[in-house]
Amino acid sequence: MHLLVGGGVGRRQQADVGVGLFEQLVEADAVHGASWSAWGARVRLAPIIERVHDSSPSKLVLLRFLERVQERDLARTRRWIVDEERREAERRRGIEARPPVPDWLIEQSIGHHAPPVYVHVGGCHMAGKRSKGATRDAASRALAEGVDACPRCRPDTDLGYIDG
Repeated sequence: MHLLVGGGVGRRQQADVGVGLFEQLVEADAVHGASWSAWGARVRLAPIIERVHDSSPSKLVLLRFLERVQERDLARTRRWIVDEERREAERRRGIEARPPVPDWLIEQSIGHHAPPVYVHVGGCHMAGKRSKGATRDAASRALAEGVDACPRCRPDTDLGYIDG
């Protein structure tokens, strides 16, 4: 919006005024009359205030823009949902394809040819990373050969092994 601004003796200039300043000038006009002194210059409202450079988009244009942004966001959210559904299906397939927990575990010692350390019941939380699944016969044989039973899960009790 443009206002006519008095710039000295008989000079007039047009000044671009933002909405906030324009509202302040209109408010001051209501209080002080048709003209007043602002920032040391004489200012008066032009008889007709025209929108010379009104480049602001219409409300419809803004709403169409908002619609495009929201459609893009919705499409992205739908892609995220599809990706998450795919990951969830992969997790389920992985759980279903997982081999069953062995009934017995034999925990190996550190080193290639070192003897086993413990015999565990399958699923024992004390079994280390070096534990391998074993059959009932292999676990009984390991206990008979002197491999210690895990003090936590007590596989010797489940196997019916009596130290003898």
